[in-house]
Amino acid sequence: MAAAAAAASVDETSKTVCVMDASGSLGSTLVHSLLLRGYTVHAALQNHGTLQAFEGLSCYSNKLRIFHSDPFDYHSIMDALKGCCGLFYSFEPPPDQPNYDEFMADVEVRAAHNVLEACAQTDTIAKVVFTASVTAVIWSDGRNKTASNLDERNWSDINVCKKFKLWHALSKTLSEKTAWALAMDRGINMVTINGGLLLSPDVTLANPYLEGAAEMYEDGVFVTVDLKFITNAHICAFEDIASYGRYLCFNHVINCNEDSINLCNMLSPLSKYSPQRFVFKDFD
Repeated sequence: MAAAAAAASVDETSKTVCVMDASGSLGSTLVHSLLLRGYTVHAALQNHGTLQAFEGLSCYSNKLRIFHSDPFDYHSIMDALKGCCGLFYSFEPPPDQPNYDEFMADVEVRAAHNVLEACAQTDTIAKVVFTASVTAVIWSDGRNKTASNLDERNWSDINVCKKFKLWHALSKTLSEKTAWALAMDRGINMVTINGGLLLSPDVTLANPYLEGAAEMYEDGVFVTVDLKFITNAHICAFEDIASYGRYLCFNHVINCNEDSINLCNMLSPLSKYSPQRFVFKDFD
């Protein structure tokens, strides 16, 4: 009820939204795009985030507020959300745990829980756009799914993720399920954007999304998404009052050797290492 009331009271010309974490490629691009659309933005940086991405934005000084928040510090989350009608949330691993392992799922789940609980306690929040992943959709027992019969109703199998040590998929699946459980329990209007491999300027072969890349390729579900495309998808999902549920977001499928070679060159153009992670068979 609080979310509905907040939605009705939002002035289209003076909306304030929060972007958390704003220090990553997606977060900082969202901040820029939202400012260009006339939003007032609370850019919430995790403790390891820097202000470098916001240099040159002095012309938006009256519409951009910087917050240093910690997804494990409830009060810092509440401070960043104060006065906002919406939240764009994405998780960035803490600096002391840059790689996904079997323990990262607990970290990401706790962060998602804290953020959604803070949204439930913030009366002005009308909508949450939660950045999720295609890896929370594609991993099932038997791997009998293809891109053509996968949709937002599919969830990755937790046991499969654990068995094959797909820690990124495990973390994304559990954190998204946690967010949905809390959103439904607390009446939070939430949409998730389940993106493919984000082709941001800083993407490398070490990206944890690439766990199981060869299997994704074989099954036809190795998908990527451009930074501009997924940024626009987030904003469209927020602005469309009819949006709900989960949205798979990608604009390219890696489904032939030429695609895989081009991707390898993009991920490691100066690397001395051979991209053995992408030794694919051509199934065409």
